[in-house]
Amino acid sequence: MRNILIPTDFSDNATNAINFGLNLFKYDICVFYFLHVYQDELYSEENQINRNNFKEVEKRMSDKSLKQLQDLIADLKKKYPNPKFSFRIISANSLLVDEIDKIVEEQDIDIIVMGTQGKTNNKMITFGSNTLQVLKYVSCPVLVIPEHYTYNKPKHILFTTNYLIPYKRRELKLLCEMACPYRAKIDILYVSNSNKLSLRQEDNKLFIKDTLCKNETNFLIINDNNITEAINTFVTQNKIDMLVMVNTRHSHLENILFQSKLDEISLNSKIPLLAFQNIEREIH
Repeated sequence: MRNILIPTDFSDNATNAINFGLNLFKYDICVFYFLHVYQDELYSEENQINRNNFKEVEKRMSDKSLKQLQDLIADLKKKYPNPKFSFRIISANSLLVDEIDKIVEEQDIDIIVMGTQGKTNNKMITFGSNTLQVLKYVSCPVLVIPEHYTYNKPKHILFTTNYLIPYKRRELKLLCEMACPYRAKIDILYVSNSNKLSLRQEDNKLFIKDTLCKNETNFLIINDNNITEAINTFVTQNKIDMLVMVNTRHSHLENILFQSKLDEISLNSKIPLLAFQNIEREIH
């Protein structure tokens, strides 16, 4: 059984991510947890709330949140009458990252599915601010669905790596099980100035190969100084359906996430991005 967490703000983009997730995992026995947090919305109404009516306003927002989640589940049960699916709802007066952290731990979440943007779209940012925070600080695989992306079966997956870290078997197994029903081909790409691998890199490469053995895998090396450009070119030329990156210390994904000027990043993902999280992080 797979436990999947999908945060929503009930925007069109969040709905698109939900539809993608339910289509992608239609062959699996899944429990979907739909989360809505409303603390930011609550405190944005400061001109309408005070100490005297705070509890009343909070109760009103809680009721509204629960009603929207219940309506969402009712619609999904009609649209996706899949006997393998179970739905749960969580409404919380909390911050998104804090609540996701708690749910990931308590419910043993396998993967988080969310859109790149929400109600507060900012076209100058590579990922929406909420998604960015989850990618940076939550220790759980995150599948990010670009705005307006139409669901396609993932037939060709690109997994970028430098082979420098020992991968989590659970995360590689997740990728294998996601790809298997669609007989997806997985290209494992190393962008480097050298074709030679160290002993550590060879061992990590072998571990990936053994873990992803159910799928057709190709191990490729591209000589290039610009990793982002090399990845973008490969995605375009090979009609990649999903990009997989690992977020760890000194990884290319970490460099992207922690850039101070995200609008200058050229990796504006136009396809779903699956981010593995290989380190524990603390919010400072």
